[in-house]
Amino acid sequence: MSDKNSILTVEVMDSNGSTFTLHEVCERGECHAEFVIKLVNYGIITPVEPATEARQWVFDVAALARLHKALRLQRDLKMNLPGLAMSLELLDEVQDMRKEMERVKRQLRQLTGEW
Repeated sequence: MSDKNSILTVEVMDSNGSTFTLHEVCERGECHAEFVIKLVNYGIITPVEPATEARQWVFDVAALARLHKALRLQRDLKMNLPGLAMSLELLDEVQDMRKEMERVKRQLRQLTGEW
């Protein structure tokens, strides 16, 4: 396979368990709290622990990365919230399938002795 056809995927790993308040997420995402609240209501991002009030929500690094992805989709493709939710779900499925394909390819190479 040539370098042109290879796909690079990046996972955000956070070994120290960083969390962010609603205010910090809004600052880092450069968005309003109302937008983040709507994303939570649509299941696009999820607080680490459920809380009765939105200002008590705490988010992890994965939620922050997902917020950035949602913001890009909305900005670039003018997607509404249901469209964002569906698109992100499909993107997650594609990423999971790519990981599975790579795992199967590695196993196949091991079995055939191609390293």
